[in-house]
Amino acid sequence: MSIFREKVCLVTGGGSGLGREVCSQLADRGACVIVADLNEEAARDIAQKISIHGGTAIASYVDVTDPKSIEALIDASLAQYGRLDYMFNNAGITVVGEFRDLPLDELKKVLEVNLTGILHGSHYAYQVMAKQGYGHIVNTASGFGLVPGPTNLPYTMAKFGVVGLSETMRCEGLDLGIKVSVICPGYIRTSMIDNMRTFNADSADVISQIPAKMIDPQQAARLVLRGVEKNRAIITFPSYVGVLTFLYRCFPRLFLRYSLTTIRNFRKIRKKE
Repeated sequence: MSIFREKVCLVTGGGSGLGREVCSQLADRGACVIVADLNEEAARDIAQKISIHGGTAIASYVDVTDPKSIEALIDASLAQYGRLDYMFNNAGITVVGEFRDLPLDELKKVLEVNLTGILHGSHYAYQVMAKQGYGHIVNTASGFGLVPGPTNLPYTMAKFGVVGLSETMRCEGLDLGIKVSVICPGYIRTSMIDNMRTFNADSADVISQIPAKMIDPQQAARLVLRGVEKNRAIITFPSYVGVLTFLYRCFPRLFLRYSLTTIRNFRKIRKKE
């Protein structure tokens, strides 16, 4: 029997990509799923599909950058179900380009969604779970939360913060019954990749330079839930994420050479000023 059976699971960014697949697979495992997204129509769509297939799901609007929106979402979930077992903080965006080309407002926007948004969800869920004496917070970071990501500076900065936030919460939550995991995947084929904003480069050219085969969201969600079931602190996949992390920590000069190749390849497709 799945550990998610009859558990209350709230997923932000649940209307698309990895979040959508996590919602679907949680429902398949018998969970009560709250699909929360800025795109309420997309959230309703997946919640309806889950219900049609016999699962339990409700859709809700949330703006993770607004702490009051997150607080209201969690309060509504508690009012309906009386508890919160799992909180998946998954919403995220990205922009790609060299640091010299990125407007400051774009940098701040990525941080606001990818770091501050996860902080908001973690903060309110943690308060609830501390009172309950149990719960599991699952934050979506990235392989770029473990190693530097040239041309992805704001995304990398945010994801490093998410890893630090999650690891520290895990330490503090141990005696309170709160589990915390952080997801650090490689490239996943989602709409975030297909619709990413780029500066001084064409998105098609950027995608063509991705150095690894992208994993599909269905497989990624299975690996995420397997890691959560095992209460892993850091959930990484595919294998190249672990290889690059080892290289970065143990052979930093070699990793720097790899990173230089990445940025130099990007500069070949960068539009001239």
